[in-house]
Order: sequence, then C-alpha cells, then structure tokens
Amino acid sequence: MGKIAFVFPGQGSQSVGMGQDLYQQHPAAKAYFDRADEALGFKLSDLIFQGPEQELKITYHTQPALLTTSIACLEAFKAAGITPDYVAGHSLGEYSALVAAGVLEFEDAVRTVRARGEFMEQAVPGGLGAMAAVLGAEREALAELCSAITAGGSVVELANVNCPGQIVVSGSKEGVAAVAERGKEIGAKRVIPLEVSGPFHSSLMKPASERLADVLAGLNMSEASMPVVANVTAQPVTQPDDIRRLLVEQVYSPVLWEDTITYLIAQGVDTFIELGSGTVLAGLIKKVDRSVKAVSLGSLDALEKFLQEAHA
Repeated sequence: MGKIAFVFPGQGSQSVGMGQDLYQQHPAAKAYFDRADEALGFKLSDLIFQGPEQELKITYHTQPALLTTSIACLEAFKAAGITPDYVAGHSLGEYSALVAAGVLEFEDAVRTVRARGEFMEQAVPGGLGAMAAVLGAEREALAELCSAITAGGSVVELANVNCPGQIVVSGSKEGVAAVAERGKEIGAKRVIPLEVSGPFHSSLMKPASERLADVLAGLNMSEASMPVVANVTAQPVTQPDDIRRLLVEQVYSPVLWEDTITYLIAQGVDTFIELGSGTVLAGLIKKVDRSVKAVSLGSLDALEKFLQEAHA
C-alpha cells in the first residue's frame, strides 16, 4: 500500500450548513464547533449552519468556519485509525494541516485565521484589488504576461497554481483586467473573475503579512508530528521557526498546489483524503494525476461510506 496524505480545503469551499451532521451526531466533532464559539466570543456555529451566505463569505468569517469544519471532520475520521504520512492544506487550509500535525492548538489556530482574514480584508481598500482564474494557459507564459503587465504599472501576479491549465492571478483591478484582455495571446481559453474581497496571495498583501507576523510571533508552536507540505515551497516543514516564516510569506506568495501534489506523489503518496467542506481539492488532485485515489470526506455519510469500503 502507498502512502496517505490528508489535505484541507481553503476559501471558496465553504457552504451554509457544512458540518452540521457532525455537530448533531458526533459529540467529539461537535466539541470543536463549541470550542470555536468560545475562542471567538460569538456563535460562529450559527453562522456556519444557518448563514446567511453573504455573512459566511466574509473572509474573516470564512477562514475560522472552514478550519473548524475541517478539524471536526478530522476528529470524526480519527475513528478510522488511519494516520497520514503527510498533511497539506490550500492557503487557509494550511492552518488546518498544522492543527492536524499538532503544531498549533485548535483555539490558537481559530483566533489566528480570524485575524488573518481581518488583515487580508483591510490590506487593500475595497474595489482596488481583484483575482481571476485563468484556464488553459501555460504557467511560464502566464508568469511572463503578468510580469509585463506589472512592469507597465498595474500589479498582477500568479496567486494559486492549482493544477495543469488552472492558475489564479491576483493583483490590482487594472492588472487582472489586462490579463483578461490579453490572455488569448498566451493561449488562455477563459479568464473567470473570482468573487473575492481582495487580491490574496499577491505582493499587495504585504501589509497583512506584517500584521500576521506579530500574531504568529506570540503563538506557541510545537514540532510537527508529520511533515506539513508548505504552500510557499511545496516542500515539507516540521520546525516551528520555518513554519512561522512560511505562514507570513504565504499571505503574499503563490500557493503552489500543483507542485505540492507532484511532490507528494513523488514521495509515494497514492491516496489523498480531503477533510472538510466541498470537493475542490480532490478535483484538482485528479487533474494533476488521474491514477491516484482522491476522496472528499465532508459529511458523516461520506466518512461512514469510506470506512465501510476500507474495511470491506
């Protein structure tokens, strides 16, 4: 049998009602929603289960909501007795991975991602930044186009390298618009604007990263119990000092998701288990390599079905 990686989703995977079955039917998983409410001093769980969606979509709500749901899923999945060889998460999901690896205490992680969301929201005044998904372009060609547009005075950069043919760009509104206009020159099939509140994972986020650095400096971190593959480098980290530094860089650096998956497959990982809301990561992983197993376990039904199959 090959190796196993647990992967944790990031922003965009949220949905109203996520994790509610865990809350209602799994006491140990429910405890995490209660602990998040306590840590934040308001009923995050009500927002997760009842919405409204517009509120849940605000980044400083989305981030703790997704982290809590992922860790509740992880808790429910512990009954399976499966220990991963590696963990990784997409952007915000990296914090879920760090909780899973014992680096961060759950409460610390929830409070930190809430602050991270606030800092990201405040880094660039509303309406000045943008993000878009570019489909069908080669990474190098897109990077060159972004450099040329940025050199012309409108910042735009690679933000998420998700899988072959799907790359998200981020930057100024003008910069992202220029990529949309000129994408065809480099073979892009479509450029789809994303509904986000800021230019995440671009150099425009530097002010947010500086504020986050202060928060991270005050946190207790333990050595990781298993390698966490970092977004910034697509390489494993276990030491708190390295993890802190990379979390600061992560705010303004591209998420190298395709490289992360390629690295894990090269280490012998053939089973990826996505824990949390949605199925985004399993889909991306399949686009990187069709031959690996990638499953999304975001509900009690999905968890139980997986366990039945595993024991069959």
